Amino acid sequence: MPLGFKRTGTKSPQNQAATIITGSFSQRLKNGIISGIRKGLSGFIWMARILIPVSFAVVLLKWSGWLYRVDFILNPVMNLIHLPSEAAFPILSAIFINIYATIAILTVVPFSPGQMVLIAVFSLIAHNLITEAIIQHQSGMNGLKITAIRIVVAVLTVLAISPFMGDTSQSVIGAVQVDQETILQALRVWGIDTGWMLLKILGIITGIMIVLECLRWLEWDKYLYGFFKPFMKVLGLSDRTVMLWVTAVLFGLMYGSAVILEKSREGGLTRSELERLHISIGINHSMVEDPALYMAMGINGFWLIVPKLIMAMASAQLYRLWEFLTKQRRKVTV
Repeated sequence: MPLGFKRTGTKSPQNQAATIITGSFSQRLKNGIISGIRKGLSGFIWMARILIPVSFAVVLLKWSGWLYRVDFILNPVMNLIHLPSEAAFPILSAIFINIYATIAILTVVPFSPGQMVLIAVFSLIAHNLITEAIIQHQSGMNGLKITAIRIVVAVLTVLAISPFMGDTSQSVIGAVQVDQETILQALRVWGIDTGWMLLKILGIITGIMIVLECLRWLEWDKYLYGFFKPFMKVLGLSDRTVMLWVTAVLFGLMYGSAVILEKSREGGLTRSELERLHISIGINHSMVEDPALYMAMGINGFWLIVPKLIMAMASAQLYRLWEFLTKQRRKVTV
């Protein structure tokens, strides 16, 4: 424990809240910063061990062309969600890589405005699934389960909004081409992009942890907790997950999961609370940066934000209902 203060009391619903912290403001602030840096570095190392090998494997698949030779698998799904077969390419890019790859494709392939909305909504819910499934698995949610949930929810969301987009099943003129590059060029781009991404992650995670730890040691987190508590109930989440939900929604799933991992290590959340949280943030995270990228392309922000927020809410509530019914059925059988 850092020097300069004492802690007494017991855990509370929020962030081990009802804890009484004594010491001067500067001492508590200093120790909050130190604690945040330590936890931020720990979370960064954990995430880097996942991101580096996974992204390396994906870039090899992309360079070899195998990543896009399986697009025929999604063709029936494309027909189901009223999109042409060419839409499988940007959707596969989102699923296996990230939304930046999807955006790059949308800038060069002449999809209609309605098709772009559907592709964007799908990719915002189901993107970077390999990496994010591993991250969520490591921080409290079965990776296969959350991947299946996100894909199903993405399909259902697109089906729900497609009637408002007009005819989106028309084929795109011209074939989608994959630029050829040498393995050295691919690895060079991967190294630069991964290095920049890791630096960004280090800064964001450390900053988040510092803010959260300072809020905790200064006991300011209770104000944030009180503001979001009613909203958490509507979302189908525990009020003890306020800080974790806000982190993922504002900064993204990878950063939120690093914080969730830290909290799960502290033993402050039940399995049910963790799973409902992961379902919610798996479907709906990074509500600022990701939609803004698509809005810069002229896509209406309403379709990028509102549908997936509603689906995240409905999914968590349905999962909560399923847990309740399962418990009731077990009581009856006993």
